[in-house]
Parts: sequence; structure tokens; C-alpha cells
Amino acid sequence: MAETRTEALHQNARGLDIQTPDAILSSLADAQIEAAKAVRGAIPAIARAAEIIASRLNGGGKLAYAAAGSSGLMALADALELPGTFGIKRERIAILIAGGDDAFKVLAGGPEDDTEEASAAIADAGIGKGDCLIAISASGTTPYAVRAIEDARRRGAATVAIANNKDTPLLRLADVAILLETPPEVIAGSTRMGAGTAQKIALNMLSTLTAVHLGHVHDGYMVNLMADNIKLRDRAARIVAAVTGRGRDEAARLLEKSGGAVKTAILLAAGADSADAAEKLLDGTGQKLRPALSEIEGSKGRNASVLIKTEPEKGQQGD
Repeated sequence: MAETRTEALHQNARGLDIQTPDAILSSLADAQIEAAKAVRGAIPAIARAAEIIASRLNGGGKLAYAAAGSSGLMALADALELPGTFGIKRERIAILIAGGDDAFKVLAGGPEDDTEEASAAIADAGIGKGDCLIAISASGTTPYAVRAIEDARRRGAATVAIANNKDTPLLRLADVAILLETPPEVIAGSTRMGAGTAQKIALNMLSTLTAVHLGHVHDGYMVNLMADNIKLRDRAARIVAAVTGRGRDEAARLLEKSGGAVKTAILLAAGADSADAAEKLLDGTGQKLRPALSEIEGSKGRNASVLIKTEPEKGQQGD
């Protein structure tokens, strides 16, 4: 097997084991920073992928992640946060990791070669037309990830690939190929380091832009969060207060009236007649808060215009 970039020796790695601790750590930190920079070159591809994912989720489809090893951990970290951060329903997200649940205890290498397990995972998750699969592999050749993307394509799903080596099978198979051309690792082949860092950044960017397209972000606030603990309930109240200019107590009252829905509470503050009316308004704007707020402001303006036109002019009123 020809040496790939992720298996090559970093230019600063020779003699690493006899350097001072500060020098070793400086090399590791610098390598992580360089790896993070690789994500900038992938921005156009990430943007295309986010549009596709958002369209599938808007259409009622699922988002699936498929990966092995450390790439699987990056996928897991991104996927598990989506319900709490952006309110995307858990049943709309599938996480397929080589080795299954056992991988959360022992991250063995063997399962990444198990193509039959990948096929079974795609079938069991019901991935098909209307869904989207993100497959991640630092090498771009991991059999589990490659088979997952092959099967997802065959079943009609849209596909996105993330890899750290160019011209690899995974990237060639995908509808959108996201190449994160990170430098060689300071510890050759240890892709949990620079390659993993770049993957995590790219996945965070991808899912966040998807959430923006879905209307779950407003002025940098996560307005579709799932407030299921003390911290998040407090955050929800602070978001409502910040967007509406209301006090914290009033924001908490509005959230109670909205059943904890941040967007609905904001629309109630803006003048929506009821929580039901606010939710119908959001349905009409594709769950986007800004146009819903504009709709309320426009309605206020129209009502004011009617009142002005029908008010008797001075001198025509009775004594």
C-alpha cells in the first residue's frame, strides 16, 4: 500500500523523543494549528453539503454519519449535540460506527474492515431516498466508510464524504467531497490528532450551517435549542430576553406560555396573538424567525394604516 499523507512523517518529528517536554508540546500545538487551517480550503464544499443536508431534513429525511475509529468519535461528538443545540429530533439522526456499541468501550481496529457490518448498518437505519449520509475517513480508504457510502448511494440517499487524503475512493464516490488536506501527523499515522481536529471543525461548521439553513439560528443565538436542564432553561430565557429586549422574568413567563419553545416565545413578545398563532406563522416561514418577526411588524403597520384611514378628521367629530 502506497504511503499516504496521513501516514507520512512530519518534518519536525525527527528526534522528537529526545526533545524537551516544552519543545514536544510546542510541535504538537503548532501541528494542530496547521491542521485546522486546512479546513479553509474546504469551505465551498462544506457550503454545498450543508445545502443538501438541510434540504433532506426539511423534506422529512434523516441525516446519518458513518465512520470508524477516531473519525467515528468525531462523528459521534457532532451528531449527539444536534438535538440539544438545534432541536433536530433524535430519531432523524443515525450514527453508524464500525463495531457498533462495543466501539464506545473498546475502539478496536478490526471492525473498520467489516464491509458486511457497514451494509447491515445502512439497511437497519433505513437509509435511502430523501436521506443524507456523511461518511468520514482520514485515509479516505476505510472499508467500512466506503461500503456505507456505496450502499447509501445505491439506495438513493445523498452522500457527503470527508477525508484527509486526496484522490481517494471515499471522495470519488460522494455527491460532495470535502477534502481536508492536513499535514502529516507529528506522530505518523495518529489521525486522532491533526486529521481528527480538522474533521471536528469541518463537522461543526457543516452542522451549524445546516442549522442556519433550517432556521435554527438567529443573530448567533440557538433559537431552536432543547431546554431540558437548568443550564439550558436559563440559556433559553437569556436568548428570549436578548432578542426581545424584555427582562428575564418576562422572558421566563413567555417561555412558559410557549411550552419552552424559544422562537414561539420571541414571537409572543413581538405581538403574536397566541402560541398557536406564532407556530402557524413559523410554519409559513419555514421555521425562520426573522421573516416571521417581519410578518408581525408588517401586520402591525397594516392595522395602524387602517386605523388612521378610518379615524374622523378634526372638525368632523361631534361635540
